Amino acid sequence: MTSKELFAKSKQLIPGGVNSPVRAFRGVGGEPFFVRSAKGAKITTCDGRELIDFVCSWGPALFGHNHPTIKSAIAAALENGTSYGIPCEGELEMAQLISEMVGCAEMVRMTSSGTEATMSAIRLARGYTGRDMIVKFAGCYHGHVDSLLVKAGSGALTFGNPDSAGIPADLAKLTIVLPFNDVAAVEECFAKYADKIACVILEPYPANVGLIAPKSGFLKFLRDICTKNGSLLIFDEVITGFRAAAGGAQARENVKPDLCALGKIIGGGLPVGAFCGRREIMEYLAPLGSVYQAGTLSGNPLAMAAGVAALKMIRENPPYEELEKKSDFIVKVAQEAARKKGIALQTPKLASLFCFFFNDKEVENYEGALKSSAELYKKFFWGCLDRGVYFAPSAYEICFMSTSHTTEDLSRAAEAISASILGI
Repeated sequence: MTSKELFAKSKQLIPGGVNSPVRAFRGVGGEPFFVRSAKGAKITTCDGRELIDFVCSWGPALFGHNHPTIKSAIAAALENGTSYGIPCEGELEMAQLISEMVGCAEMVRMTSSGTEATMSAIRLARGYTGRDMIVKFAGCYHGHVDSLLVKAGSGALTFGNPDSAGIPADLAKLTIVLPFNDVAAVEECFAKYADKIACVILEPYPANVGLIAPKSGFLKFLRDICTKNGSLLIFDEVITGFRAAAGGAQARENVKPDLCALGKIIGGGLPVGAFCGRREIMEYLAPLGSVYQAGTLSGNPLAMAAGVAALKMIRENPPYEELEKKSDFIVKVAQEAARKKGIALQTPKLASLFCFFFNDKEVENYEGALKSSAELYKKFFWGCLDRGVYFAPSAYEICFMSTSHTTEDLSRAAEAISASILGI
């Protein structure tokens, strides 16, 4: 069946035809393609097209798709079963690797998704502090948890409003949403609610609204104000963990959170999540403490085998210098084409993460990201896809580089990028 036929059938059985909204291509128009297989930096569609992939399964494929080392690790684990519902050695090996590589990780608890990880970290923060309110930042996505699918109110210090149907307004009132990179707004918030704030949660580099860098000193400021007021600092490193650096953004920025959520790469392409942090806090989790958290498939042997293989590859041969050079090449090509075309383009980059903002100003927060031209990105996206290169199907998502992107892949991508921008 063709992608068009498969999508038509899917819409009869799956809401919107997809199992995650961005896959529906609503942000760029048209219909999604369906994938038959993936290997290295390429995906093959059900229509027989081979595409150079810069989405990389939204991050997990740091080493490309179907990497032989990870594939072999999964196959070996599969010989012994798929899940046990009781501890296995792979869980311990994963926890050991994370604790050695991530600065804040004195103890680790596995989950099956990044959403579970952030949800559990917030519950733990509330249980540990005895406080109910949380602070997040506009544009930071932390999974589809009710408390976190909240948009900013009409003023900087108003309680948040539900950003999705099905979220009680009373629950949203426990979440305050502030502008990213705004020190004054954070200070005002703590001046008013300091004794009620359980935690501040953020992506240290917001990467679900394009890519936004923290201003110099902003993360250190958050660390200090949380410490001063007895609130916990939570980094959501589901994306930046093991992509920004081996130790994540916290290592790159030299700021240690109290808790950290991880995902994507630590599953080697299989469903996974984890949260970790200071021992005294993590010991509040059941069965040691009173904060309940559980998961039938948490720490399952297949995901652990895949993730352990990926983390060992990172530790033994860090790929970050290589990934930086590849990402630099792509964004420079885009910038040069935009200069020739005479259109504004921002290309923020962090190691193997990058995005395209058709915007004349550096993006510092969510409001700035929304000023980027979605219409220009749409034309760019389809121009690249028509030429065999797949970028994120939304103007407000990021793209990913892998070690599997070859010189030939990058050259072909460069030609597609230049032609697409010049053709806008």
